[in-house]
Amino acid sequence: MTKRNGRTIRYGSRLMALPTAALGLVAAMTVPAAADDGPAREQLIADCASGEGKCSFNEPTLGKAYLGDFRQVSNSLYNCSTSDATQSMGWADTVGSTDSAGVSVTAGGKIAGLIDLSVTATYSHTWSSSHTENSSLNMTVKPGEVGWISRAQVMQTVSGTWQTHYDSPKWGHYFWFVPDTVTGPAPNGTDGQSNAVTVKTRKMTESEKASCSAEAKQGRAFVVKR
Repeated sequence: MTKRNGRTIRYGSRLMALPTAALGLVAAMTVPAAADDGPAREQLIADCASGEGKCSFNEPTLGKAYLGDFRQVSNSLYNCSTSDATQSMGWADTVGSTDSAGVSVTAGGKIAGLIDLSVTATYSHTWSSSHTENSSLNMTVKPGEVGWISRAQVMQTVSGTWQTHYDSPKWGHYFWFVPDTVTGPAPNGTDGQSNAVTVKTRKMTESEKASCSAEAKQGRAFVVKR
């Protein structure tokens, strides 16, 4: 077992029936290599993604679901008039997954498929690395303010250990193990948590007010901007 940057990477080698003369070589291969002799975590995950390493995501553990951060999912409505402005605004949101190193777990990719396979076998329900929703909402913005639609997605972590098996030894071993935690979208209602969509507003800045005044002079009561 070797510790690198606070993470533990464990590895082993394939055991084979060999003559006594070869036992010294097998013993040498089972002795842990120095940290500098082993692969970087990114290399192991890349080999899993490419298929060079035959990988599985072992012993998945689902964390408790929680509501993620709110983020803007619509254009902004600037009310340049002297009365409340109401308009129907469309919104769209896609939430993906990231691993413990902050790397995106691509929907439909091999890594996502291996995690889904493991979670499905353990918990009898599928796991998705990405979730997309879109709809529209009526919003009312007061004079001199900016409004937009924000959304928060129910999120959940899944922790486990990648087991990478090579047909021929790499870095002196057939097997390498690396722990990982992936954070991604969870179905609405998981652990009692619900997705949320809300209208948010704020006062215009001085520069926005100046721009808004110019728009108002051109007869535009309110302006929609990204």
